[in-house]
Amino acid sequence: MTVTSKNEEEEETGYLGSVSQTHLKASNGSKDERALINTRERPDSPSDSGKSPSGESAESGPETPKATGGHHHCSHCGKSFTKLGNLNRHERTHTREKPFQCSQCGKSFNELGYLLIHKRIHSGEKPYHCSKCGMTFTWLGSLKTHERIHTGENPFQCSHCGKNFTQLGNLNRHKRTHTGEKPYHCSQCGKDFRGLMSLKQHERTHTGDEPYHCSHCGKSFRGLMSLKQHERTHTGEKPYQCTICGKRFTLLKSMKLHGRIHTGEKPYQCSQCGKNFRGLVNLKQHERTHPQEKPYQCSLCGKSFTKLEGLTRHERTHTGGDKTYHCSLCGKRFNWLRHLNKHERIHRRRRHTTALIVE
Repeated sequence: MTVTSKNEEEEETGYLGSVSQTHLKASNGSKDERALINTRERPDSPSDSGKSPSGESAESGPETPKATGGHHHCSHCGKSFTKLGNLNRHERTHTREKPFQCSQCGKSFNELGYLLIHKRIHSGEKPYHCSKCGMTFTWLGSLKTHERIHTGENPFQCSHCGKNFTQLGNLNRHKRTHTGEKPYHCSQCGKDFRGLMSLKQHERTHTGDEPYHCSHCGKSFRGLMSLKQHERTHTGEKPYQCTICGKRFTLLKSMKLHGRIHTGEKPYQCSQCGKNFRGLVNLKQHERTHPQEKPYQCSLCGKSFTKLEGLTRHERTHTGGDKTYHCSLCGKRFNWLRHLNKHERIHRRRRHTTALIVE
């Protein structure tokens, strides 16, 4: 059985440390990526004895830090560095500057090494191989996480329910299901999310951005995980295997849902009648059998809605709508943003297909 998850994109990009400028050329292969990750110059700081890194007494030194003896000091927080390049990279944590931009999707990074590793998403390069099953990965962190499936290691445990996870990031996101915390907010519609990548993918519903392209058919996707799942329709790959009966699945969530047949687990409970279900979709279907309050009624046809925005959208079908959303490429207008986004995908898909033909 192989591991990836709904938040795979977030998991794969979250493991990297800072990247040393002196190792930026080393962007291929596991040893090289470890060099990218692990060779960052650590900031120097005064020792417990009260002496500066040069050995002089902190009390006898000047009040304002200087770049003396090869040491460079951050003007924001006072940390000192032996190399100017390390100071420059550190200062970007204060300024939020991201000078390295991907030419294919426009995403920006604060270090060149991160950009080089990110480009593997577009190139399809997967230099990391599992020695047990042969599966390949774009990032070293993804391989390390996957290997825990073979070893059975789940080192991160939820203090609320005891559930174990292969990654700390997954545990932190899971904990928010207990606390209800959704710290990431969409600035356009105000919707809240538990994970940063969920927010990023949602924001693309507003912008219409679909930066991930299928190399087989040219279809575009908002999220990397959606692209990976789609590509399996071309390759026929089913990387997830049930450890009990051996059945294989294209999606991790399908395998997890199947696994509950063996365990009898039904984690989704109806808040109205207490009935339990194996899958969230089954719960949603069941909840529709309970009558819902629909306080918003259309004055023209009498149809009722649970939410005001549902009524507002419906009323446009009577008035013809104001068609406030228009395509910047051909000028066509739409009542709803989702229809504009769907229409613009046609333009992007045509451009991408043309580019593939030219290449």
